[in-house]
Order: sequence, then structure tokens, then C-alpha cells
Amino acid sequence: MKKNIAIIMGGYSSEYDISIKSGNVVHKFLDNSKFNAYRIIISKEKWVYVDLENNESPIDKSDFSVTVEGKKIRFDCVFNAIHGTPGEDGLIQAYFELLGLPHTSCNHYQSALTFNKRDLLSSLKPYGIPCAQSYYVNAGDHIDERAIIDKVGLPCFVKANRAGSSYGISKVYKQEDLTAAIANAFTEDDEVIIESFLDGTEVSVGVITYQNEIKVLPITEIVSENDFFDYEAKYLGQSQEITPAMITKPQEKAVTDLAEFIYRTLRLKGYTRSEFIFMDDTPYLLEVNTTPGLTEESILPQQAAAAGIDLKTLFSSAIEEALR
Repeated sequence: MKKNIAIIMGGYSSEYDISIKSGNVVHKFLDNSKFNAYRIIISKEKWVYVDLENNESPIDKSDFSVTVEGKKIRFDCVFNAIHGTPGEDGLIQAYFELLGLPHTSCNHYQSALTFNKRDLLSSLKPYGIPCAQSYYVNAGDHIDERAIIDKVGLPCFVKANRAGSSYGISKVYKQEDLTAAIANAFTEDDEVIIESFLDGTEVSVGVITYQNEIKVLPITEIVSENDFFDYEAKYLGQSQEITPAMITKPQEKAVTDLAEFIYRTLRLKGYTRSEFIFMDDTPYLLEVNTTPGLTEESILPQQAAAAGIDLKTLFSSAIEEALR
């Protein structure tokens, strides 16, 4: 009997539209010989199942079911395609875990930890994982520009602590631009992380659980046409994403081993994509994404294709692993 799969998409953050695109790609390529796929759009205003004619049916949040034409539909598994809150920060994972409903993403603690850049880097620091110098600012704090620059230097990156897709991020070259950059980051989150600039080769490493084993996918090198890998570079074609990356064998081994170590150490599952910058042959960790983009142009599907895994197989595997 085919399994009922809820593909959740949307969310509460600026990444809503990107998540809708990811969710629709999952719906398009999900193996309909194995699964009945249901598009579930989650927003602050409503949680609804949307059929192919765009008719909406409300989700019963008490058990995450939906009634269509008088028939109550329960789901066997949730495919999580929500970027940002509540799908990438642990909130919806905790809800599904309370309901006992399998889902394709990390568990709630790991999702919350990785989504919080400051906490992620702090938790990995005892393992000696290299990362940029950083300085933290919360909403309402006094901003000591001199102290910030003394610690991280210029140029530096100002980032919203809990946001994705490069929302709320600025590269700052001059002290007088620092306060405006922090204000911009505060539009996405009330916590900010300011990091030193690492001048090196940027790579993205996908690590997934596939056929009951942890698998590191071919590495992608990111060459942005802009000043850094910002929103336009990620989504509007203003970058080159080269898979496999044009890096040396020692670099490839170093970053592959480190990405797998992080996945195992944090006890991650499902799909992840970690970002690094090489300083000589040493990979410095930038962040870990536990709900990466899943459009046909997104980095992780590109990496899977380079590994000989098509989207139908990739998506089926995620559900099979969750059900396992």
C-alpha cells in the first residue's frame, strides 16, 4: 500500500517563497508508484493542504491530519521542505516528535542548534574545528564599534544569527557602516553574529543519510560574481557553482572528513549542507544547513546528480530513512 506523504513548505520567514519552490520540486519528483504526495503550505495565517486545482483544506493541528471530501487523511511521514522557522529551527520537528510522526529532517534539538550560528560554532569549538573570529550583539545592547573591529577586523561580515538564504547579511569595509549593517541584521533576528572576513575558496559539502549509510556528496565550489555569496548570487544566477570543486586532493579529503565528522558528532540525519572557506589547505566552518534548497538548480541536488543520484531516488531515500 502506498504511503501518504505530507510535503510541508512555506514557513514564517523571509525564505517562504524559496521554500515553496523546493516543496513543489519534491512534489513533482516524488515517486507516485510508492507515495501519495500532499502539498501542505504552512504560514503564519493558516496551515492548509493545497490540491492540484489550488483548492485548500485546513490541517487539523491536533493530529496533523486533513479531511478531504469527507475523508480523513492521516500521514505516514512528513517531507520537510521549509527553510527557516518553523521548519529549520526545531519548532516543527518537536511538534512532529510529540505526535510520533516520522519526518525527513533532523530532530528538534539538532535543528535548533544548527540554525543558531552562534550556538553551533560554540558547540563545535571544543573539537578544534576552525572558524572565523566572532563577536555577538543582541537587540538592545550598546554597540561598541571599536571593540567589534578590534576583535574581528575589517572587512567583516554582519549576519542575522538565525536566518538563511543570506537574508540580513552585509559585508562591512568601514567602521562607519557597521551600525547600519547591524540594524539590517536585526530586521531578520534579534541576535547578530559579526565575523572576520576569510579570504579563500568557498565550498559547500552535502552530507546525507542514504541507503542507511552516511554519504558525503561531491563538493561544490562557489564562485560569486558579487562581493560575496549573497541572495542574488544564490538565487538569481550571479555565481558559478562548480561540482565537483576544483580543489586539491588534500583539500578534498580535509573538508570531506570534517563535514562527515560534524554530521556524526552532532548526530544529524537526513539532508545537510555545510559551508566552508579554505585558508590554504585548512577548511574553516561557516554554517550547517539542515533543510537545504531542493530545487533542480539548488546545490544539494546538483551534488546528488554528480554522485549518480536522481531526484526521484534522492527524495524516496529521505522518506525511507525517516520511516526506518
